Amino acid sequence: MFSKEMADLGKKRSTIREIFEYGNTRAKEIGRENIYDFSLGNPSIPAPSAMSEYLRELIENEKPELLHGYTSAQGAENVRISIAESLNRRFATSFNKDNIYMTVGAAAALSIVLKALTEPADEFIVFAPFFPEYRCFIESGAKAKCVVIPPDRENFQINFDEFEKAISENTKGVIVNSPNNPSGAVYSEETIKKLASLLEKKSEEYNHPIFLISDEPYREIVYDGLNIPFVTKYYKNTIVCYSYSKALSLAGERIGYVLVPNEVTNSKDIYAAVCGAGRILGYVCAPAMFQRVVAAFSDSTSDISIYEKNRNLLYDNLSKYGYKMVKPQGAFYIFLKALEEDEHAFCEKAKKYELLLVPGTDFGCPGYVRLSYCVSTSMIEKSLPLFEKLAKDYE
Repeated sequence: MFSKEMADLGKKRSTIREIFEYGNTRAKEIGRENIYDFSLGNPSIPAPSAMSEYLRELIENEKPELLHGYTSAQGAENVRISIAESLNRRFATSFNKDNIYMTVGAAAALSIVLKALTEPADEFIVFAPFFPEYRCFIESGAKAKCVVIPPDRENFQINFDEFEKAISENTKGVIVNSPNNPSGAVYSEETIKKLASLLEKKSEEYNHPIFLISDEPYREIVYDGLNIPFVTKYYKNTIVCYSYSKALSLAGERIGYVLVPNEVTNSKDIYAAVCGAGRILGYVCAPAMFQRVVAAFSDSTSDISIYEKNRNLLYDNLSKYGYKMVKPQGAFYIFLKALEEDEHAFCEKAKKYELLLVPGTDFGCPGYVRLSYCVSTSMIEKSLPLFEKLAKDYE
């Protein structure tokens, strides 16, 4: 009568969403101002101010059929040209419109790429800690096997010893996410080079390409003047999944792209498979108006300095209270070591102070909790005495 697998997924929201909805319920009971919700990665800073004027001009002056009508299935041609040119300016690459497929955000981009690549018995490797939906995209969406590499808890770089042991002839791809959700870690150039070298060796050993899928919604959100290696320049079989949700504060507009460079083995067929997967999954023609918007603002970001201020405020004070964590280099998350072995119990105790934190088990890293600091600075300031009280409960 119906898919039990899909019904089960629909009946159980992700842990992140469950905590977010708990916060909504508590807000109705005691007021939003009394809830300290660090659950959802929902950008709090506004999109660039010029975007509002650009949108106004589009709405007032553009023909409705051009503004709201269908684009080409893979995205409007002029939009894909603009995005390719933006990438080429910033990263000294040579992409063109036929390397870009516009999508409904990074989740759609990942779902499309996994569907496009997967054949029977394929496996995809993810590095803990990882965004929990990867497992859904791989196992339920693509019907492949998800292989999880345990975390390197010292700095949340790649655990290469475990990674090399996990690669097999069935490995079709590896997903990397840097800056990382939930740890805020940025993979160093040394890490990327070592990763590329190992994948090249294993691709040759098994006589088929192992694709590197780079999930990059936080690419521009980095701190302390850090530069992020652009992964396509280090490993030829890299496919990029990007979203404008975070850097441009457009999470609810669901807009992003897949990038398939010409250097990828059988790139034209892979791009065709991306188009086919988008068709099968119903992701053709990403939102037309916001295709135009992101093309115009591809070189821009929101005011990222606010996130850096929030990071410093949380990291410095939580460290002072005795909490342990790796200092985030990017994104807008702190991955905190729980003050007891069972991080679920720790999160429940935090609720006593209306602090809403996300347990680390779903991220593949038990014993930790995630705090999303893309919230108002004033909320963080008000929450600090409560974090201190929580820490004292464990003294």
